[in-house]
Amino acid sequence: MAEENVALYDAIDKSILKAIPNPSTGAYEIKIKVPEFTFLGVKRQPDFATMYLTFYPNKKIIELRSLKEYVYQLRNIVVSYERIINICYDHLMETYDPDRLRILMVCNPRGGISSKLTIDSDWKVRGGKEKYNDWTRGEDTWEVLM
Repeated sequence: MAEENVALYDAIDKSILKAIPNPSTGAYEIKIKVPEFTFLGVKRQPDFATMYLTFYPNKKIIELRSLKEYVYQLRNIVVSYERIINICYDHLMETYDPDRLRILMVCNPRGGISSKLTIDSDWKVRGGKEKYNDWTRGEDTWEVLM
């Protein structure tokens, strides 16, 4: 891979993310699966993951094409698992201001070790009110649902 095509995490452009007005005033849940979440690890080797978003909208919803373009730009970004989930979380929260955002990132094995990272705006440590307790029940049920 040519070095000039590689960028560090601070080059991620959050302005790619676009919002659509929420067509509903009632509460509902949106689940989005990103099966080809790809970025460059800190050793500049490709890393692959599946990202799952659980989204409870307020006034805005995610325009899916812009999410696809946002994710696509990450293919040439050098970043760790832990940093990329936090960056994506911050960008999605800033852009959409949802009632709740939960991100689950299941990373493909590398060197015989796999990782699963989760971040949830409902957690008190993230400023949430812990009004949704589904995250306390154990395993995520995404694999069954999608």
